[in-house]
Amino acid sequence: MSEVRGVGIGLGVAQGPVARMSEPLPAPSDAPSSLAPEDETARVREAVGVVARELEARGAQAGGAARDVLEAQAMMAEDPTLEAEVESRVAQGRTGEWAVFDAFASFRDQLTAMGGYLGERAADLDDVAQRVIAHLRGVPAPGVPDPGHPFVLVAKDLAPADTALLDLDKVLALVTTEGGPTSHTAILAREKSIVAVVGAAAAKELVDGETVIVDAAAGVVTTRPTAEELDRASNRAAARAAAASAPLTPGALADGTPVPLLANLGKPGGAAEAVELGAEGVGLFRTEFLFLSAHQAPTVEQQREAYTELLQTFPGKKVVVRALDAGADKPLAFLNDAHEENPALGLRGLRALRASEDILREQLTALAQADAATDADLWVMAPMVSTVEETEYFTALARDYGIKTAGVMVEVPSSALMADRVLAIADFASIGTNDLTQYTLAADRLLGSVASFQDPWHPAVLRLIREVGDAGRVNGKPVGICGEAAADPLLAVVLVGLGATSLSMAPTALADVRASLLEYTLDDARVIAEAALTADDAAGARAAARAAATREKETAS
Repeated sequence: MSEVRGVGIGLGVAQGPVARMSEPLPAPSDAPSSLAPEDETARVREAVGVVARELEARGAQAGGAARDVLEAQAMMAEDPTLEAEVESRVAQGRTGEWAVFDAFASFRDQLTAMGGYLGERAADLDDVAQRVIAHLRGVPAPGVPDPGHPFVLVAKDLAPADTALLDLDKVLALVTTEGGPTSHTAILAREKSIVAVVGAAAAKELVDGETVIVDAAAGVVTTRPTAEELDRASNRAAARAAAASAPLTPGALADGTPVPLLANLGKPGGAAEAVELGAEGVGLFRTEFLFLSAHQAPTVEQQREAYTELLQTFPGKKVVVRALDAGADKPLAFLNDAHEENPALGLRGLRALRASEDILREQLTALAQADAATDADLWVMAPMVSTVEETEYFTALARDYGIKTAGVMVEVPSSALMADRVLAIADFASIGTNDLTQYTLAADRLLGSVASFQDPWHPAVLRLIREVGDAGRVNGKPVGICGEAAADPLLAVVLVGLGATSLSMAPTALADVRASLLEYTLDDARVIAEAALTADDAAGARAAARAAATREKETAS
């Protein structure tokens, strides 16, 4: 038995034989074209149009986040700047195949150099180029293999067009050697609840037909597993399936301590499904969807309509809305389009909103109006709060607009360390573990190259969370968790032990976390949390918590 490590997406475990993705098409020759430039240009335009329409059709069939991704790819294929670059190469006497290959490669290199979110879009550009070249050659585009039986798909990275329409009766799990936690493969794997491990560089050594175990919760691919390991993985998968089908109950510990389980949502349209999956409310509603595709800020009326649609789905329940969190990987031309050398440390979150305060005031106006028109329990929080003064500013402004419950996101170590002062002012705090981990470990959470540092199990992160939990208890204020850490079943127990009073996550993770919490009392959770805090690193904290959890179960039985 040996292990290949990467970044786990989701919480499941699966096993099966490997089937590798076919290799990319070979690079076209740089030989001159035998056709006139205008004929080559016509060939390329026809091929690009066919590929764009095919991507749009796949998106319409897949729906959800996949549709957005594939429509973005179709727009990428028909980008006027790329078209001009291709045609300039054709005008020099090159073939359409080589012109597409070279122009797209040039753009891909530019995206890769930018890093972060844009860097991870380079793989999407490669896929578009491959599809156009395949059409020009009259051959099938490289795609998902079909060995005739269920399999674990192993690839360098998976194109959105392939991920969107995977046959989930055949594909047991995904393993990629490249890509990070924000790649489109990861995004779509989360949405479809596919067991996946991405960025597992050593997976390039896996061969067709060998049996592996893919453990997304641990971020590990086990090769040459023993019969005992295969049985254990099978039992885990069965237990997870049983938990997912269990009757929905409010989140709680074994001793009855309530721990509300809430949903992270990015659009109002996801609310109904979240309720079906057992969400007791919303712990993080991201409002960026209204702003990111716009050239100017949406009107108060447009915002009010969207917020009202959301709130109406949760009558009488808590809905936590985050004010616009722009900057870093989400620049907006009308808010903060100035170039910054390090935008993650620049004008983002509440800082950007204060610099364009009219946008914040309009958003608070729309939220207050939606609140008045519905029966939900609206809470509003500011993103990227780093000082006590920022807390005072936002809570005072929110109350001026009639927001009854105003809080802050704790994503920066300074606000965690000053949580006693912050929570003396704010009505609540919500810990964004993704950014808190990024800033604590100085590792960009959008870069696959430092993904190993982006682990909320690190004791430094856990100690900061404990600071906030303790401050919440002293001030009598609720402390929620809305980062991806809340979706880890064992880490969810640790977070409650550190003082979290609610957990918010992707709706597909609710069943796993609900089942995990029911196995431990509050005292157990505190013991397990203390064990994790004694470790020196993330792996040690995870192992210590697992050992403590086992001891608590044995003691209870």
